Amino acid sequence: MIWAGKSRMLSGFFCVLAGLLANQESSLQNSPLRSVHVFVALADNEHQGIVPIPARLGNGLDPAHNLYWGAAAGVKTFFIRSADWSLVNCGGRPKPEIMERCIFKHRRANVYLVADAYRGDEIRQTLLDFFSAAAGASSESIAVPSDSSTVILAIRGGSNLVAYVGHDGLMDFHLPVIRSKKNATSRDAIILACASKQYFSEALRASGANPLLWTTGLMAPEAYTLKAALDGWIGAETNEQVHERAAAAYDKYQKCGMRGARRLFASGW
Repeated sequence: MIWAGKSRMLSGFFCVLAGLLANQESSLQNSPLRSVHVFVALADNEHQGIVPIPARLGNGLDPAHNLYWGAAAGVKTFFIRSADWSLVNCGGRPKPEIMERCIFKHRRANVYLVADAYRGDEIRQTLLDFFSAAAGASSESIAVPSDSSTVILAIRGGSNLVAYVGHDGLMDFHLPVIRSKKNATSRDAIILACASKQYFSEALRASGANPLLWTTGLMAPEAYTLKAALDGWIGAETNEQVHERAAAAYDKYQKCGMRGARRLFASGW
């Protein structure tokens, strides 16, 4: 009788838990449409001040094999393989500096991700476009096919979150212009590049964007960290929770220890 009672209690607990999870998923699906725009500067041995990597991974004109795009932990490949995201389409060059654009839809939330792969020799333009979007400038609308209709998606300066992935070009050059905030809306920003908190602070503060996640030292700007941070952002977690997610993902793949991973990332000013 005791075990039967415990069994009924456990069964009731799991039913409640399943109901809570179902309600959470329904809430995410019915939440307002949000967009994420990711600016990826393809790794480039020739045109960037990076530690040289294998030629196939470091060809800034070959997105299919590039370390930050087509490789296993590159943005395109990693999100295509993710169980949480579905690929809407991939291809097309919206501007000459961009070699490929991929659009993803979150499977349980009303969130779209637009990722642009910029030529490695156009890292300066990548950063200019990122900071312009962070400031709310250069807003665009694109039509994205969905299951039953077409979604009009705000990207670039119209995005809710902008992210930069790649080499910290600001270690090598200064930007010709720093964009100031263009409207009352503030976007969140993720910057996966070496020591981005040190090098990106001035321009990001001028843009008015909120640094959801950036870095304090040398790092590998691969897509598992981006995906982990977005998981927290989609779930409306605190900055501290997003920071912990990112550190855990980085430690999982880099085996650097949680203490070191936590020190590597920062959230907020």
